[in-house]
Amino acid sequence: MHSFKNYINGEWVDAVSGETFDVLNPADGKIIARCAKGGRDDAKMAVQAAKNAFYNDKNGWRRLGVQTRCDMLYRLADALEKEKDSFARAETMDNGKPLREAIGDVEDAVSYIRYYAGASRMPGGASYEVNDGFGPMQCFTVKEPIGVCALITPWNYPLLMGVQKIAPALAAGNTIVFKPSSETPVTSVKFFELIDKIGFPKGTANLVMGGGSTVGEELSSSPDVDMVSFTGSTPVGQGIYKNAAANVKKIGLELGGKSPNIIFADADIDGAVEWAMVGVFFNQGEVCSAGSRILIEESIKDEFTSKLAARANAMTIGNGLDNPDMGPLISKSHMEKVLDYIETAKKEGCRLVCGGRRYTENGCGNGYFITPTVFDNCPPDCRIVREEVFGLVVTIQTFKTEEEAVKMANDTEFGLAGAVFTSDGAKALRVVKEIRAGIMWVNCYNPAFIEAPWGGYRKSGIGRELGADGLDEYAETKQININLSPGELGWYEKR
Repeated sequence: MHSFKNYINGEWVDAVSGETFDVLNPADGKIIARCAKGGRDDAKMAVQAAKNAFYNDKNGWRRLGVQTRCDMLYRLADALEKEKDSFARAETMDNGKPLREAIGDVEDAVSYIRYYAGASRMPGGASYEVNDGFGPMQCFTVKEPIGVCALITPWNYPLLMGVQKIAPALAAGNTIVFKPSSETPVTSVKFFELIDKIGFPKGTANLVMGGGSTVGEELSSSPDVDMVSFTGSTPVGQGIYKNAAANVKKIGLELGGKSPNIIFADADIDGAVEWAMVGVFFNQGEVCSAGSRILIEESIKDEFTSKLAARANAMTIGNGLDNPDMGPLISKSHMEKVLDYIETAKKEGCRLVCGGRRYTENGCGNGYFITPTVFDNCPPDCRIVREEVFGLVVTIQTFKTEEEAVKMANDTEFGLAGAVFTSDGAKALRVVKEIRAGIMWVNCYNPAFIEAPWGGYRKSGIGRELGADGLDEYAETKQININLSPGELGWYEKR
């Protein structure tokens, strides 16, 4: 078992309280690590370190030349790549996901760092032609770092979502305080060990582990934090939004979803089944953009449902290190929450097609496993249609017309993602344009790319991550005006 500390101002330190918490492997419930349990005092120390590094340190991160910052980020990416296998194994033991998926996450994280290292050297700002009523003027803008950024991440992609925030925040010249989920802090600690080894200036990057009600609340409400970026549930995001409003700090929120997967009768049914599987069961269904609402044209519903159930029943389940199709859910409490949704759905009139139970076979009795679950004939007002389950449960509803499909798809308070399956390109484009969501796919589900912005509408969040938009999230725009004839008063003389 490993013991991990917080990382504040370039030093590994115990929590001020001396308290610790245990991290469990969801595949068997065994303790894999013991971590410092930070609180408000630890968060305040980290914020102060980041503030001093940003505002007071004359040799601090933002004052280094862009080439120096870029080179250090590339070295960080190289170091992570060399440790890919150990990071992936730790991620699987911490989160439960199959090892091959964890390897893919590490590879993506390496790409993210390299992308933003390069993006930090791209042109920023603009120049403007302005009227000469004030005399000859030059107007232009520059991009500047925001300051101290608090970055708070969930447990479903521990390393990748951490890097998704850390890389652009550092590339833009900010200092950071990072709080990982208490469920999955292991790869975050390992990542900060690389940051420490490479020698980032003290206070540039700080790590505080602990609860959302203490560390998270302190970070989101602190007047010394200039921005908070959070990925997680909508209720928690709403609380962070309220806290941040007190000092009007910049905020980025990537929140929940209840995304529609619309399948028309003219679609390739077998292909739609395979993509639907990816859309809802990938990463144990613990994905904010999961296609958890299948809306299917009535005439092909029975054939599609039969094929989907057969594929779901054939999926292998087990310890992520053995590379099954699916690993365990993140925790016992989350497993029980998903099982409660399943039981409620039965009571609300949904027809259970397959799955819907805890999986204990083949040595999985001590882990948090659930069989992939498909419900048919789901009333539009039932909980599993309205609320984000976040794990291995998909609903099937039918429509008869394109207009009805669009109306059903938009009947949600979320707006993160969605998909359309059809062989009619014009129909696909019409429907995509009508769906109120930030990410849409046509004849596929869930591919995501570092180059393209990611984010949602309505209760699915504020702002965008990834791509050039993701770098801009961590920058302020400053307007600068230069009088090219300082001896002239311009319009004052003409009054």
